[in-house]
Amino acid sequence: MTTMALANQAATEAPLRLTRRGRFVLIGLPLLLVAAAGLMLLGLWTAPVSAAGSGDASPVQYESVTALEGDTLWSLALEFVPGADPRIVVDEIVELNDLPGNTVHAGQEIYLPVAD
Repeated sequence: MTTMALANQAATEAPLRLTRRGRFVLIGLPLLLVAAAGLMLLGLWTAPVSAAGSGDASPVQYESVTALEGDTLWSLALEFVPGADPRIVVDEIVELNDLPGNTVHAGQEIYLPVAD
């Protein structure tokens, strides 16, 4: 066979067929890498550090109290932070103490933000 005959035979053969793994490597892997890079960039743009601002805020002070019988988060918020919105203070108390709900029990130690 001559070189010309081999070239004609190769041109008339069936086209290249990819297996499932070949399609994944050719298409899926680059898409996966682009998606991972996009998520990393999105994470960098929405990072909490960039949202923190200049850092000029004064630190919040906390006080530890032991809840008495009949105390509620609402009453503690009104007593220890009288100038603030009690709803916001109650949310801060729940988050600060990692409470499962809005209830406190007698004898429980609670950390409260204190007014300046």
